[in-house]
Amino acid sequence: MDLTPPPTSLADLVSPPVGSPMRHRDFVFGCGTSSYQIEGAAHDDGRLESIWDRFCATPGKVLRGENGAVACDHYHRLEQDLDVLKRLGVDAYRFSIAWPRVMHLDGTPNPRGIDFYKRLLDGLAARGIRAFVTLYHWDLPQHLEDRGGWLNRDTAYRFADYADLMSRQLAGHGDVAAWTTHNEPWCSAYLGYGDGHHAPGLAQPRWAAQAMHHLLLGHGLALPALRANAPQAQHGIVLNCAPGYPDSDSAADRDAAHLFETYQNRWALDPLLKGEYPADLWRYWKGAEPLVLTGDMDVIRRPIDYLGINFYSRAVLRSKGPDTIDWVRHPDVERTTMDWEVYPQGMQDLFEAFKRDYPNLPPLYVTENGMSSQDAVDATGGLDDTQRQSYIKRHFAACSRAMENGVDVRGYFIWSLMDNFEWAFGYERRFGLVHVDFETQQRTLKRSALAYADFLRERAAGGA
Repeated sequence: MDLTPPPTSLADLVSPPVGSPMRHRDFVFGCGTSSYQIEGAAHDDGRLESIWDRFCATPGKVLRGENGAVACDHYHRLEQDLDVLKRLGVDAYRFSIAWPRVMHLDGTPNPRGIDFYKRLLDGLAARGIRAFVTLYHWDLPQHLEDRGGWLNRDTAYRFADYADLMSRQLAGHGDVAAWTTHNEPWCSAYLGYGDGHHAPGLAQPRWAAQAMHHLLLGHGLALPALRANAPQAQHGIVLNCAPGYPDSDSAADRDAAHLFETYQNRWALDPLLKGEYPADLWRYWKGAEPLVLTGDMDVIRRPIDYLGINFYSRAVLRSKGPDTIDWVRHPDVERTTMDWEVYPQGMQDLFEAFKRDYPNLPPLYVTENGMSSQDAVDATGGLDDTQRQSYIKRHFAACSRAMENGVDVRGYFIWSLMDNFEWAFGYERRFGLVHVDFETQQRTLKRSALAYADFLRERAAGGA
């Protein structure tokens, strides 16, 4: 792969508006990945089975029966991928640790698995790239799921043990700017235990509510150890959020939009920032209240240094009757290959609403934003992903407007570094800045990646 910078700058294809606060040198730009989606090496160096290994092996769960056993083979191609990050010129790289890779069945450390993350952190530091480390991006060890997974309160305590172990083991390696406890607990709880679309494939709203409570409890239990072991870093959590818009101005449709935002956003935000679950959630999921023990909410609401927001799209809602939600799919709007509407204004609206509704809102990072598209390398060996370029530029502009209106956003991570295993959709949906040929593992920088690199190079030189 040729990593030589092109002779002509492409920065304007993606760059934030002139004068944007995102152009300040202390604003963090990066990109992200997750362990199961890219690492592969599913049976190497003592890695245990994860719930996604088991889920992928269950017929009918993943498109074409695909799995993450090889994925992008990142585990064996680490140096090459670190060089790609260096070529992009990002300030920071957001990645996750595979819990099944770093601990044995008895809870003791697996040195061979841990060594991979030490080499990753040291390699980032050698290239001047800070690390944003996520502890949990959905790949729970299967042996914990066999004991109830996130429905078992004990898993929250095992997560705190894991957080303590990794923050001690990785101390002194690289430049870890931030530790994230969970990525998108909504997905782990609802998609994993509420509707069965993700591992472990269970489907009951009551289970989703209890799983969310234990995920958030694990987050709060982990914070003291993370702060003690990594006092120089920021500590927080990442949520996937989306604004809801009523299909009409009727009171019923406005209530449907409110219920959507309650279960999509406030289900996690209210416990974290207010110490309580939103009462209207139980209008939507009647009788699904989780078991909450005395003191739990005080643990969950422990202060965090930052909040990561993963933003992709919006929802338009109408009511089918009292306490109901019906998604409206309007035709003739721009969509990605995930069938998600492209609506950058939603990011600004969401961030400004959070600033209004949560007086104690911590600084925000856009920890994921990006899109899937039909990407194929052309006859010249290039890939001009014009929709992604436009998508990035428009979302940068929306974030800039929110910042100009007083929202404290500190950084922006494009999802994702490379095409990868997209969970239940297998390898069909491509989110990457870098194209991956999954037959040859050849990496090709898409035009969006080249434009992003040019913008970051010009900003570093003082010309952006």
